[in-house]
Amino acid sequence: MFRIVIAGALLASTAAVVAQVPAGNSTPQPAAIVDTIPAPVDQPYPGTIALKVDATDIGRRIFRVTQTIPVAKAGPTVLLYPAWLPGKHGPRGEIEKLAGLVFKADGKVIPWTRDTVDVFAFHLDVPQGTKTIEASFQFISATKPDQGRVVMTPDMLSLQPNSVSLYPAGYFTRQIPIQMTVTYPEGWTAAGAVPAKVNGSTYVYQTTDYDTLVDSPILAGRYGKTWPLSNRVKLAVYADTPGELAATPAQIDAHKRLVDQAVKTFGAQHYDNYTFLLSITDNLGSIGLEHHRSSENGVTPGYFTKWNDGPGRRNLLPHEFTHSWNGKFRRGADSWTPDFRMPTRNSLLWVYEGQTQFWGYVLQARSALVSKQDTLDQLAAIAALYDSQPARQWRPLIDTTNDPVISARRPKGWSSWQRSEDYYNEGLLVWLEVDSMLRQLSGGKKSIDDFAKAFFGVRDGDWGVLTYTFDDVVATLDKIQPHDWRGLLTQRLTENAKGAPLSGFERNGYRLVYAAEPTASFRANEKTRKHTDLTYSGGFVVGQGGDVTGVTWGSPAFDAGLTIGTTIVSVNGQSYSDDRLKAAITAAKDNQQPVQLWVKNGDTYRQVALDWRGGLRYPRLEKTGAGETGLDRLLAPR
Repeated sequence: MFRIVIAGALLASTAAVVAQVPAGNSTPQPAAIVDTIPAPVDQPYPGTIALKVDATDIGRRIFRVTQTIPVAKAGPTVLLYPAWLPGKHGPRGEIEKLAGLVFKADGKVIPWTRDTVDVFAFHLDVPQGTKTIEASFQFISATKPDQGRVVMTPDMLSLQPNSVSLYPAGYFTRQIPIQMTVTYPEGWTAAGAVPAKVNGSTYVYQTTDYDTLVDSPILAGRYGKTWPLSNRVKLAVYADTPGELAATPAQIDAHKRLVDQAVKTFGAQHYDNYTFLLSITDNLGSIGLEHHRSSENGVTPGYFTKWNDGPGRRNLLPHEFTHSWNGKFRRGADSWTPDFRMPTRNSLLWVYEGQTQFWGYVLQARSALVSKQDTLDQLAAIAALYDSQPARQWRPLIDTTNDPVISARRPKGWSSWQRSEDYYNEGLLVWLEVDSMLRQLSGGKKSIDDFAKAFFGVRDGDWGVLTYTFDDVVATLDKIQPHDWRGLLTQRLTENAKGAPLSGFERNGYRLVYAAEPTASFRANEKTRKHTDLTYSGGFVVGQGGDVTGVTWGSPAFDAGLTIGTTIVSVNGQSYSDDRLKAAITAAKDNQQPVQLWVKNGDTYRQVALDWRGGLRYPRLEKTGAGETGLDRLLAPR
């Protein structure tokens, strides 16, 4: 009876609302959406696509493309531009940069229309008797960063095959054969995962399937050098200047140890060959993107030449290398798709990226690519940041796996309250907790290394995709050490908690503390990012010229009205400098007086009081256990 009454009330309410529509107003109904794009089928495409790319127009940064596409059948045909790209976790294909598109058959133009719903799809009516279609277009790459990632400079280029190709709808992309030929500027060399025959500046790449080609980017340039790291792995480096290629034998040995430690950790290799593509540049856009048999890694100058200045971005290669096992070979079942039109679902990114983030820091320490102490200091910085983020109180970790689609990695004004892609670093903290519990429950006999071998170290040499579900993760952990892993992981993924999950440190013999002096790693990070990080000393970050670049929601800086875009003009009556600001914060701890700031937003000046009395605080890890602790053992080489 209760439900009937409620239903009746709702109907009456709805009727009342409808009755309020003014008489005579138009009341349309939605036009039907009919999907005329054929769904992908797991069967071979009849014929091999020939893709030719002219990458010589480095002055105007234009790639010119010609494709010869065998015709499966005459009549209505759909060609697709890749939209949902692996590793980007969202629809990030740069369709806006495709221009000059023309289709021809036997020399005659075939008109095309763009799909009215899926703008990445092009409809053609192929004449009877047509054997092949020729598609020609340009990929007009960014000439400035505000147009997207810069992928071509006078000295270097990053070629992602998905940007310069179309593919026929109706087939799994692994079933579409394709052969690519690229002409580079004269005197340049190129590196990538797909083998090529080289004739001067022209590279004729081995025929492969479209899925593999899209997963095989190319780095090319005027100044490059390649080092073998193992019998299957090499490091291909390109730079703006030859001097940036001056790696020492000890530096290359560290990269060799990275490969060795990864193979020992995971117990198998899921590639026939693997190439680290590393660009050292101020001009090419920064990148860190995983592929099965390669990775794209972009760093600023000084990677080799300023090695002793701090760890810099040396965590990038361990992270992306780990993805060959986690994210490429083992992949969440809902994130694998048969083509690049079907949306990826990101519910398991806390494994895909979170555990990769975890292993990236572990492997940098095990290989001594980054010292153990710097690694501990970096982990402290991660722990402190997430422990200070109030957004954890309303938005659970699992929901952040939607962020690549929600925000498309655009800048945020209040990331501490909005959250971002926290499945990376908060995911790291969850996996550190799992490791600590495995050690505790097994009396030190088991650890996350056992999970790595059981989950990733199977089918040696297989570089296909082996999918998994949440149940598979739980079952693997339970086989290693029985426990309510489902309950623990579900809690960490869905909870709204005030502080970050730090028990992984505490159970493994360390705790997060704060000191008045920053660690060397923290200081190096400030120098690299050209900012003063006062996240734990009032809740804000200041960039060059006094520009505020970050404010923690609910912090004293927030209460003072600081925002991104505020410029600090003076500190306690004196013109702004980083040192004066830090000295004022230190003095406020003793005199218990707020720091007086004059700030500017646009053309408006105002005086504000930063009411923070805690002085300067910087995170670090303090050892609590005696002797070698669980975290010490985790970071030790194998």
